[in-house]
Amino acid sequence: MSKLTLGAPSAARPFPKNFCWGAASASAQVEGAADEDGKGPSIWDVFARRPGAIKHGDTPAIACDHYHRFREDAELMARLGLKHYRLSIAWPRLMPNGAGTLNRRGLDFYSRLLDALLERGITPWVTMFHWDLPQTLEDKGGWPTRQVADAFADYADTIVKTYGDRVKNWITLNETSVFLDSGYGLGRHAPGRKEDFATVHQGFHHALLCHGHGVRAVREHGGAGARVGITDNSRATTPVRETAADIAAAREAFARENCRVLEPIYTGAYGEVYRHHTKGWLPKIAPGDMELISAPTDFLGLNIYTGEFVRAGADGRAASVPVPEHYPVADSPWLRWNARALYWGPRLAVEVFGAKEIVITENGAGYDETPPVNGEVNDLHRLEYIRACLGELRRGIGDGVPVTGYFAWSLMDNFEWAEGYARRFGLVYNDFQTQQRTPKASALWYREVIKANALV
Repeated sequence: MSKLTLGAPSAARPFPKNFCWGAASASAQVEGAADEDGKGPSIWDVFARRPGAIKHGDTPAIACDHYHRFREDAELMARLGLKHYRLSIAWPRLMPNGAGTLNRRGLDFYSRLLDALLERGITPWVTMFHWDLPQTLEDKGGWPTRQVADAFADYADTIVKTYGDRVKNWITLNETSVFLDSGYGLGRHAPGRKEDFATVHQGFHHALLCHGHGVRAVREHGGAGARVGITDNSRATTPVRETAADIAAAREAFARENCRVLEPIYTGAYGEVYRHHTKGWLPKIAPGDMELISAPTDFLGLNIYTGEFVRAGADGRAASVPVPEHYPVADSPWLRWNARALYWGPRLAVEVFGAKEIVITENGAGYDETPPVNGEVNDLHRLEYIRACLGELRRGIGDGVPVTGYFAWSLMDNFEWAEGYARRFGLVYNDFQTQQRTPKASALWYREVIKANALV
């Protein structure tokens, strides 16, 4: 056997120049101050008070207390080398009734937050809606009613006019299918409703109208250099083997699984794939709706944590491949280890729907981690998963997939929706009793990746 000679590590794999490296959070998950300074209740504030709705009875009332600690959090981001930060605006903090009367203290909070980021060289990416619908709009019927879209038009105009001098990267909605399927179909998320198929999918149409109004607001009020897209949790169908037949099956499945959001946005119609999915059902559509929904965007944000394995079946059509019992997963049981989803998700979004630019707006892993020991959290499982995902993302870029940015989910442990505070996705460990932040091993490693602009 030949003797192994150890030398310098293998060369780093660089990412494109000006690649956007960041981390992400959402208002309802980090801010706290749920009823301070004029903020109105969101559907998550109300849902969390329902017995049994959230694990351990947790609520977002305090969360990470980011509302009061945003400056030290911005300083933490700077120490971790983050260049970009994806945040969301709490609609009910600005407009407690969903539309109309503005809460000046809410407006001022986001101005201070944006300034704190920019002062530290961190570029903000703002999500207009990340699930915290004003409860007043829910009381009037919520997403299945068109009045949500009318209210959102006012809200989108307001925030782009107010912050457009400092924000040039806008995201309209986050994960439409999750907040509608889980919130209105399954009842697992706020507002906890279990409606029929038609009611839920009429809500999809109204959400897409909100997306259209968000795009319109950025075009009208965003100023020079403003960009806008939507973030979708597209099902990253992954071919078991990278053969022509399995790749074709993955492409077919990607079109089917993601038609409810991406098909109308990119084609301007509820087309053949959508109609097949809904067995011919179509939402109520008013004149001008589809033109608004399909207004051109600048990028597609993808939240990718895992992917569905598919192959060509005996009939040549796509067939799902069940994963074995001991396939590796995070403590979030839905999060199967499938780093190749970071290659196939972006590639298929381009090939199937014609997306011109992709930004990974969320990727990470959730574990039930124990507190720091001697000031350290050695989350090697998360580090290795993110490293594998970035390797596949870099492979896609090398093959010509136009990915221009990556945001780790999340900056710090936070209120993980129905999972409460047990499930931790953060690069930074947060002690929810003391609000002490401790960067994990993954955060320190990610800092070196950003510094090198390469997978090191």
